[in-house]
Amino acid sequence: MHIVTVCNLKGGTGKTTTAVHLAHAYANEGQRVLLVDADPQGSALRWSEAAEWELPTIALPVKSLHTKLAGIVPADTDVVVIDTPPLDDQAGIVYSALRAADTVIVTMAPTMMEFERLADVWAAVEEVESLRAAPADVRVLLNRTVPNANSTPTFRELITDGGHPVLHTTVPRRESIAQSFGGPVTDLSRYAAIIRELDAEEN
Repeated sequence: MHIVTVCNLKGGTGKTTTAVHLAHAYANEGQRVLLVDADPQGSALRWSEAAEWELPTIALPVKSLHTKLAGIVPADTDVVVIDTPPLDDQAGIVYSALRAADTVIVTMAPTMMEFERLADVWAAVEEVESLRAAPADVRVLLNRTVPNANSTPTFRELITDGGHPVLHTTVPRRESIAQSFGGPVTDLSRYAAIIRELDAEEN
């Protein structure tokens, strides 16, 4: 079983959208997936109920998430995707989700405001590493990008120069993604590419 945690310092960075689309992309590849909504606001769970997904989705907004998952996740599950609350609001829950993760996806738009917030995310990841048996694979996902804009390569370079890997795949600012909350999840091409990229790195 592989656990993917999606996180960032603040809300509004595309965490829920990313977690939901990644979970559906894994399922579309034939994986048995469980989506865990660890945010007390419950956006992913409300989305699943509104759209009547077949994808299993549960709420688990607790600081002991990393210890409770083993007793909750069905034994035949291939992938667990965890949507987290903002780190600055619910640090205990996010730290627990980071402890559980094999892969951590940090979502951010290529803007200076979001780039400056990354320092607190890296600090949290590093603090949790000492509690893990093995390091997690941590990747930045640049989302809400604008085609051919200089901002995407600029911030990719800033992040990689700081020693943190950035996924080659980006998620553009697209209306079908931005307005997808509450409805069917269909625009999976970029998220399928993210999965392939992660799998290639692991192998």
